[in-house]
Amino acid sequence: MRRFLLLIALLAQCVSGGAIAQTPFDHQHETWGALLKKHVVLIDGGKASQLRYAGMQQDRAQLNAYLGSLSRVSEQEFKGWSKPRQLAFLINAYNAFMIEKVLTRYPDIKSVWDFGKIFGNPFKDRFFTLFGREFSLDMIEHDTIRAKGVHDDPRIHFAVNCASVSCPMLREEPYVATRIDAQLEQQTQRFLSDRTRNRYNPQTRALEVSKIFDTYPWYSVDFTSGLRGVQSREQFFAGYADLLADDPGHRKIIREHKADIRHLDYDWNLNDAKK
Repeated sequence: MRRFLLLIALLAQCVSGGAIAQTPFDHQHETWGALLKKHVVLIDGGKASQLRYAGMQQDRAQLNAYLGSLSRVSEQEFKGWSKPRQLAFLINAYNAFMIEKVLTRYPDIKSVWDFGKIFGNPFKDRFFTLFGREFSLDMIEHDTIRAKGVHDDPRIHFAVNCASVSCPMLREEPYVATRIDAQLEQQTQRFLSDRTRNRYNPQTRALEVSKIFDTYPWYSVDFTSGLRGVQSREQFFAGYADLLADDPGHRKIIREHKADIRHLDYDWNLNDAKK
């Protein structure tokens, strides 16, 4: 009888408190980190990566457990976090839900656009839950991460991964609040030093760069609107001239904003590390 009354008292306390307490969210993203460590394959000296989708599919239970932990975070809880914690959460969520989207068709998928560009658009499709409502990848990136006055950091474009060959690499570890600035900077340097995506062409005296830097619907606005003090793409590239060219004279051209800017074709093939 005494045990029964104690149980009733505990239940009453939980009800009066609103709900049984949930496990606190893991801001180290350890489950996600274990999956990335196991299935991300670094290539080109660490400047790019591929993902073992087949292996991730075998570990889908762990992936779904992580996605479930993301979906259980309420908007009120999220708003109580620091901005670095919020940003790490959003980037990791984008990358993890992108992989889940691919796995719904894997291995019968060659590109994310196999889902469709109008109907079934993988970026606009609200195929998961976040903050208690239906959400899409575009809502994470454009409506939340890129919302004006929130994070204002163009380097996020080198962190979110669109599961495609030309996309900036999927990082081999989760983003965490305590290191996110250094992580974003390393991602930027990795991407800009990858000559298949960004390089100076001495024959044309032009910077041949990713379409990420192109105008709408791409993201040139984030590199020209003063975010982190960057007023132009030329100014942004000047800060990374050593990564874009080897010759000191070519670097000087970039630093002096004298290089034309041209955009390379974007390869939307799946970034799959097949056996």
